[in-house]
Amino acid sequence: MKYRLVKDEIMYTGEQLQSNFAYTTCGIVGDSIIAFCGMCDVKLKAMVDIEDLKAGRAIYSESMLHFIVEHHDTDLEKAVLRQLLLADIIKDIINDSIGRLVVRRVNSDLYDENAKLSISVATVTPISSLIHFGINITSINTPVKTKGLRDYTIDPYEFANLVMDRYTKEIDKITTARCKVKWVQ
Repeated sequence: MKYRLVKDEIMYTGEQLQSNFAYTTCGIVGDSIIAFCGMCDVKLKAMVDIEDLKAGRAIYSESMLHFIVEHHDTDLEKAVLRQLLLADIIKDIINDSIGRLVVRRVNSDLYDENAKLSISVATVTPISSLIHFGINITSINTPVKTKGLRDYTIDPYEFANLVMDRYTKEIDKITTARCKVKWVQ
């Protein structure tokens, strides 16, 4: 699994959640996690989460750190479990950075008390499973009460590299654990 931090700002609209985004954007073939900063403005037509779609919830942030993960399998349950792993990694790195337990995970979302820090979705395509995880950098003009990385004085680029490094190492550990056991009858 490979990872890359894209330094150019990219506005996340939901259209980036597609097979081979890392390949077309960064030249990375295969399983990947990429990160980039930029605005988030997901219109109803691009929403993947049916609950958000039915509620007509706006998804908007003036500045987010976005992660797009792609694994070349089409198991939605496995994608959701990976999404939860990614959320826990992000939560742990934030809490480690601020030196105390402040951020908690509720399903795939992160909160500091009643302030939401993140958005996330997992889905599949005919050739891969995908995760988008966005975490606010700032908390200005959001449709719900939010907090962002700046509220904790966390640099988004350093943070992105820590998250991607830890996620790829965890996936490698899972692969090793799966491959080092013998089957039982």
